[in-house]
Amino acid sequence: MASQARGLQNFISDLRNAKSKDEETKRVDKELANIRKKFTTGSTGAGVDGSNTSLSTYQRKVWKLVYIHILGYDVDFGHPEVLALVRSNKFSEKQVGYVALSLLLRGGDSLISTVVNIIRADLTASSGGAGGKPTNSAVMTDAAQSLALCSIANISGLELIQSLHVEVQQILVSKVFSANVRKKAALCLLRLVRTSPNLVAGREFAPHIAQLLQDRHLGVLTSTMSLLNGLASQHTEEYESLIPYVVHILGMLVLKKACAREYLYYRTPSPWLQIKLLKFLQLYPQALTPPEANGAKKNGTPVPANNKTYITQLTSVISKILTETDVSDSINKSNADHAVLFEAVNLICVWGSGGPVQLRDGAMKLLGKFISVREPNIRYLGLMTMAKLAQLEGSTDGIKKHQATVLVSLKDADISVRRRALDLLFVMCDTDNAERIVDELVAHLVLADAAIREEMVLKIAILAEKYATDLRWYVDTILKLISISGDHVSDPIWHRVVQIVTNHPQGDLQAYAAATLLVAASPRRCHETAVRVASYVLGEFGFLIAERPGMSGEEQFRILHQHWTTSDSPTRAILISTYAKLSNLYEECRPLVAPVFARCKNSVDVEIQQRSMEYASMREAFSPEAVEDLLREMPPFEDKRQSALEARLREKEGDDSAAVVKASRPSAAQRLRQAQAEAARQAEEAAAAAAAAHTGPGLNSVREEDNQTKSRSEASTVTNSQAPVGIPKEVIPAMRKAFSNLCTSPSGVLFENALLQVGVKHEYVGAQGRISVFFGNLSSGALHHFRASVDDCEHLRMQKQGTAGLLDEGEDGGCTVAVRTQAKLLLLVEVTAPFDDAPAMRVMFETEDGVRHEYPLRLPVVATCFMEPVTLEPGAFMQRWKSLEGQDRECQEVVKAPEKAPPIDEEYMRRIALIITEGLKFGRCQGCDPTPWTVSGAATFRTGAKDLNGNNINVGCLVRVEANPQAGAFRVTTRTLHPLCSKAVKNVALVSIKLA
Repeated sequence: MASQARGLQNFISDLRNAKSKDEETKRVDKELANIRKKFTTGSTGAGVDGSNTSLSTYQRKVWKLVYIHILGYDVDFGHPEVLALVRSNKFSEKQVGYVALSLLLRGGDSLISTVVNIIRADLTASSGGAGGKPTNSAVMTDAAQSLALCSIANISGLELIQSLHVEVQQILVSKVFSANVRKKAALCLLRLVRTSPNLVAGREFAPHIAQLLQDRHLGVLTSTMSLLNGLASQHTEEYESLIPYVVHILGMLVLKKACAREYLYYRTPSPWLQIKLLKFLQLYPQALTPPEANGAKKNGTPVPANNKTYITQLTSVISKILTETDVSDSINKSNADHAVLFEAVNLICVWGSGGPVQLRDGAMKLLGKFISVREPNIRYLGLMTMAKLAQLEGSTDGIKKHQATVLVSLKDADISVRRRALDLLFVMCDTDNAERIVDELVAHLVLADAAIREEMVLKIAILAEKYATDLRWYVDTILKLISISGDHVSDPIWHRVVQIVTNHPQGDLQAYAAATLLVAASPRRCHETAVRVASYVLGEFGFLIAERPGMSGEEQFRILHQHWTTSDSPTRAILISTYAKLSNLYEECRPLVAPVFARCKNSVDVEIQQRSMEYASMREAFSPEAVEDLLREMPPFEDKRQSALEARLREKEGDDSAAVVKASRPSAAQRLRQAQAEAARQAEEAAAAAAAAHTGPGLNSVREEDNQTKSRSEASTVTNSQAPVGIPKEVIPAMRKAFSNLCTSPSGVLFENALLQVGVKHEYVGAQGRISVFFGNLSSGALHHFRASVDDCEHLRMQKQGTAGLLDEGEDGGCTVAVRTQAKLLLLVEVTAPFDDAPAMRVMFETEDGVRHEYPLRLPVVATCFMEPVTLEPGAFMQRWKSLEGQDRECQEVVKAPEKAPPIDEEYMRRIALIITEGLKFGRCQGCDPTPWTVSGAATFRTGAKDLNGNNINVGCLVRVEANPQAGAFRVTTRTLHPLCSKAVKNVALVSIKLA
């Protein structure tokens, strides 16, 4: 036998001494040919399976085949010899056969049916060694059964699983077989279940698991728990009834130290079994909820009579693990104890806020001690577990006490400890300590090595966005990241800056970002990422700072273009788009931009060449209005539920990471910004609707009337045929325009459709006005029960006169308006207080076919109707203008000129001046306007109210309209002593400019 072993050793030595792959392959091929020759069956000595029965175990060369297979060479013969060895009654031959069978045979081989019969024979062999002293035959049978179970687990083919899984389950649950065989059976069944998840029915198999959990052999319990964890992870609810058994075993090990001597590991009772038990309990977060009543059954498994006691027992077990675990001088004992401890803390984390508070506090106190020890493994686990614990509600305050210790760990020599410290800082961050943590991380970023910089930059960017109460601080933080570690600032990070700045027009964020980025890009040497974000932001919002010293459009171009030669193609593409926008906004930039476009028309980069060609030819191919539309600011980005940075973090760390869970929860600052953005969006939609409809004053009321009209129209056609018909939808745009025109003209048509025409003539002297309303019948039949009602207003004293019956309130009243005749309404009004709305009027009538109509309208009685012009000297105007500064006294809004309007020139400005003087009744103040593109005016709002001295109360009003010919826009600013006057004058001015 020694010579035979030497033969195998020599073969291995020859392979190791081979100088090349070809030499090794030749030696293997030579040996395979020799073995094949030895296995060749002659006319005599052939077994029933084709094997050569005259060869000894070693002569079969099976060990060499196994070794050659392990080296990665194909072995496609020798299977009959392997099966002959498996049938042998000698342990040495059977062992060789099963090893070769496990390695050489796959689940889909043609010999699998023969293998099934051979393995089944070994599995069902009678052991006879379950009780008493085992015999040699029993030992041989146990060994054969163990080898057979290992082979089943390793081969694991579908046919093999379906044929033998019943025998494996019978061996596991039967007490006839020895403990070693049952251990193998549990692990074998676990492998089969992982391959075929629906192999075991949980409801039927749970009682068998319950019996196994009552076994006193800790080896069987350990293997059973491995199987149970695998089964419960797939079908959790079906094994929930086994929690009391698991808690009982855990209590015996932890509380009573009931453990055989051979399973004590440095005086710790079977730590591996404790870990498996705790992992099973982690699958059931509601384990502390009182179970069913005594004697009840769940999944067919009897629950122990003392089912209410296991909750108390479990709490005691976890408490003892927390209190008695400490750092030991023995590394092996310390590792085992801490493995159990950290699984217990994970269980507390799984329980969440529903778990005992004292356990959470105890775990936090213990982890705080562990993260400060010198042992890096314990510190690593402490940081990781504390990050999980930090996710629980109410744990943040306890974790903040260890913030200084965590910051120290961020400077640890071990990068894995630094990563866990970074995770914990990320998780413990909130609105209160966000700025300090982010500043600490940014300061440490300077010293951090490259291996962790990218992760730090990503998490700093997420924290800065998540907890920024002032988005200007967020912009500053990202700029610091770019300046410190620009190479690690990925595109999604600066893209997110652009998105946030674009989506938050409120306040001065956009102007601040533009100014800050312009300063950041001013140095000749700055990171290319800073150039990219500065280019985009200045192209979109650079006009907001163009009036500041040193930040004109020409200066913006000069600062950006100094980086052209050092920029790569993507950056140049962004710069070209920015140059196009700058040249569109600033006339002085066009001579500077044109040569750049001319040079880039022949660029080898297709993207740069195409952009340059398109931008250069845009003004020749399209009208100025079309160019303006193409180059206007980008609309707000879509606000996705998950940002690109959070998606990047999830991709790197997985869904179960504490940092990912933290990032997915919106902070209070984010919710506040979202609410503000939603409010701003709604306000913009309202303003857009007002601009499109030319509603001017009375915007809210008109919108309410439109909604009421639509609802009435829908009700009349869908739900209730008796409901009155409202204003037709196709008439509403013309009605709105007519209302806006009448606000600045003395007479006109307010409303007209196929049935009715409503005309208005109004004139005013001081605080009093006379409004005549005419209702003309345009239909082919009479209008019956014709009535008109005007709502009383607090700011107007009103006297009403009209055609007989016109002002009746009852539905049966009213007058009849014959064909081609009119009804007349006369209103005498006196204003008593400032206002920004228009009186509501409702017209109701019935046609000859019985259809009732009801039209809600607005009378064009606005604040500017009661103005008296005032002429001021330039000095007096500017003095009053400055004296009226203040948020409550000033209203300002920018409006674009109509799309079809001619370019803004002196003739256009003369029309604007006429609107101010004749439409708004303001006196023009000549000489106080620094440029011909500004019109200033002053007026007095007259009221009939008296002060204490008996004098009329009046309100002084100032207005300025400033034009930007390059942008095709006007800025209207009003200043008065009363906020409602400022708002009313601004609204009328905006509508009038749009109609100019």
